Amino acid sequence: MSPSPRHSVDGFRCALVLFAILAAFGPPASVRAQQDPDPAVESEPTELPSVIAQFTTGIENREPVDQVTFVSNDVKTIYLYSDLRGFEGQTVTHRWLHGGETRAEISFEVRGPRWRVWSSKDLLADWIGDWTVEIVRDDGEVIAAETFTYSAPDA
Repeated sequence: MSPSPRHSVDGFRCALVLFAILAAFGPPASVRAQQDPDPAVESEPTELPSVIAQFTTGIENREPVDQVTFVSNDVKTIYLYSDLRGFEGQTVTHRWLHGGETRAEISFEVRGPRWRVWSSKDLLADWIGDWTVEIVRDDGEVIAAETFTYSAPDA
């Protein structure tokens, strides 16, 4: 059974009315949002702030060559490498601690959404024991801390 001419005309009129509404008011909001995203939403950071930190005996191509937690006192220099994400525009400090005392503080201005930095400490053979480096924001918050043990080769 084929549709009556009246049903075809009614269907055509409904399509014309829908077309007129879309032409007058534009597509539904959800379609507009997909076609014209809000630039403010796109510029918001997608990652929460995070810190990766590790001790290493060297840096090559802005990356650590190894990861150490125990170092014998024949090693004369050690580095703390930090991969900072989400701290752009802030200052962070590597605070080197030994025996409960601050031995050095090195500050860095974070200039991008991912910022890799490192500091180093030249060690004397008799500076045996645990060393900690705190990564501190400019407001004083410690956002990470790593510890290594410096020991005599026979220990």
